[in-house]
Amino acid sequence: MTTRTSLVSTEQLAAMLGDPLLRLYDCTTYTEPVLDLQGEFSDTSARQLFMMPGVAQLEAAFGRYGLDASRTIVLYSIGTMMWATRFWWMLRSLGLDAQVLDGGFDKWKSEGRPVETGAPKGYPATTFNAAQRAGFFVDKNTVMARIGDPATVIVNALGPQFHRGLEPSRYGRPGRIPGSVNVPAATLVDGADKTLTSLADAEAKFAAQGITRDKNVICYCGGGISATIDLFLLTQLGFDKLTLYDASMGEWARETALPIETD
Repeated sequence: MTTRTSLVSTEQLAAMLGDPLLRLYDCTTYTEPVLDLQGEFSDTSARQLFMMPGVAQLEAAFGRYGLDASRTIVLYSIGTMMWATRFWWMLRSLGLDAQVLDGGFDKWKSEGRPVETGAPKGYPATTFNAAQRAGFFVDKNTVMARIGDPATVIVNALGPQFHRGLEPSRYGRPGRIPGSVNVPAATLVDGADKTLTSLADAEAKFAAQGITRDKNVICYCGGGISATIDLFLLTQLGFDKLTLYDASMGEWARETALPIETD
């Protein structure tokens, strides 16, 4: 079983504070975030929120915030780790392997560790040169073509009630992409301290849904955010045939030409 090289504990981060190469970012999108996922880090021309923008836009945006490959990048968020894992996935697709704080700001604060208030100081701007990696994001056409493919498993990270189509969906039609399996992101996180579950537990949950290392794995959710928790853990487990359906149910449920499945 692989080591969680992309995960940093609160203890490890505390020891890193003061390192001149450390770049620490709050990725939360609903409490005046340092990194604005809904604005400069998204394609604002798209119908869906949070869609991955072009590389040039991201190079400029990340550079403004002082990110480049020579720094130690640590990402965290508040309330849920999914905002940090979304940025982690985006940066990984651009060739930069950042780290994510396990438990985020919630765990950090609960342990009485030091906090700052007021406007963030910010970091000096840098030149961020992306080394784009292919295959990190797919569109509806790719997903449609993979339905029923025995070499592919499509994974829904939403809760079981939404996966089964038992509750109305704010994304449009209730239900799931046909043939997809369900590993809710919420089941991969400890509800008490917001930390990720153990690798052994995560592997068992994925294996129970037929998600094995030989399969091409497409993850989705509502808007391409919570599914990155699944992708984060799959990456830590050594899976390497991974991709994200970026538009997720925000697109699929609204387009009536696309098939949908319910229980």
